[in-house]
Amino acid sequence: MTQTQGSLARQITDYAHRADPYPIYAELRKTPVVHDEEGPYIVSTYWEIHGLLHDPRLSSEARNLDPEAAPELVEEDDPGLPPSFLRLDPPEHDRLRRLAMAPFGPPHTPRRLHTMRGELTRIVGELIDGFEGGDRIDLVDHFSYPFPVTVICRLLGVPREDEPRFHAWAETLAASLDPDPDADAAERRRITRQARTELAMYLSELMEERRRAPRDDMLSDLVNGQGPEGRMSRVELLSTAALLLVAGHETTVNLITNGMLTLLRNPDVLARLRKDPHLVVPLVEELLRFDPPVQMLPQRTPLSEIDIAGVTIPKGAPVWLLLASGNRDPQRFLDPDRFDPQRRDNQHLGFGSGIHSCFGAPLARLEAQIALTELARRLDRPRLLEDPPTYRRNAVLRGPRHLPIALEGLRPNVSPNGSSNGSR
Repeated sequence: MTQTQGSLARQITDYAHRADPYPIYAELRKTPVVHDEEGPYIVSTYWEIHGLLHDPRLSSEARNLDPEAAPELVEEDDPGLPPSFLRLDPPEHDRLRRLAMAPFGPPHTPRRLHTMRGELTRIVGELIDGFEGGDRIDLVDHFSYPFPVTVICRLLGVPREDEPRFHAWAETLAASLDPDPDADAAERRRITRQARTELAMYLSELMEERRRAPRDDMLSDLVNGQGPEGRMSRVELLSTAALLLVAGHETTVNLITNGMLTLLRNPDVLARLRKDPHLVVPLVEELLRFDPPVQMLPQRTPLSEIDIAGVTIPKGAPVWLLLASGNRDPQRFLDPDRFDPQRRDNQHLGFGSGIHSCFGAPLARLEAQIALTELARRLDRPRLLEDPPTYRRNAVLRGPRHLPIALEGLRPNVSPNGSSNGSR
């Protein structure tokens, strides 16, 4: 089906729908694959998305896009910081992903994340302690952003005090993922390339320091590691380090913020979590289904003609996979618009699926579980001050830019057995 009544791409990316894109997704699911008049084939149903995520005929490389069908998406070569392995196909994708995963955590170094649990809890405790004496906070500025940034800095070995330097670069690179039909494509490429170049120069200096004097961090492991498949080249190291730094906090900010917003809209669930911290594990999985931080994957293309749900998608055509729409598909999930933290068979698409599934998922899950548990336990009578809140411009990495919350104080920072559980 070809959309003729206005552009679906513009509707999906229109900021007016950012606070609640789900009615548009529901309308789209009536026709699983729609060819938008402005170019992309939009896939909105669970099983079709899941199948394509596991289909080797669907490429993630921009060079395989037809430049006439998607001129704004075709990347120019950037020798300083080439695409990360997320934008590569096998076998290069597989090789680089394995090398990147080796120092990150499971299955190669399974204790790295396990041993961080205490430190993550301490960081969360310190941030919440900082709310003391106030009756309102902006959850994003005071918690959801500084927490994952601090974690990824410590994990990688990036100085936390350098955050003002890389913050703008990270935001620019995150914004570059967002398909904006109204933007000046050439100007966006120029700004993105400048940010990539400056970030590459910054990371290059850090990696040279780790080469001379290794530390107990991922940058040192990546730079000095030598496994059966050898090691990454200099540009591969740069693109991988940039990916870890940016993706390591951008999505988690949204996961935590979307999660707290959902809990405040469902006070009965918030009260249950406060009484039963074990609820947080299935609760985070339901959040990843119900309101995921990554809404769609807009940069895919077939290597050959593909037939999906009765629609033929030609080679080189741009394909958008609406993960958040698939997560609300009633053909896959019972009562999908209801937030149910004890939902069974919750095989959501919140972290994607297939070879490009998020390899940082274990860390993101752990951060969200600790953050939401402690917020629920320690905030006294929190309530939303704005609903809906102000959202970020990005339609791909969707989440509130600010989340003002009123509270009547803090509960003591002690564990359920009465022992001290924090920084003070």
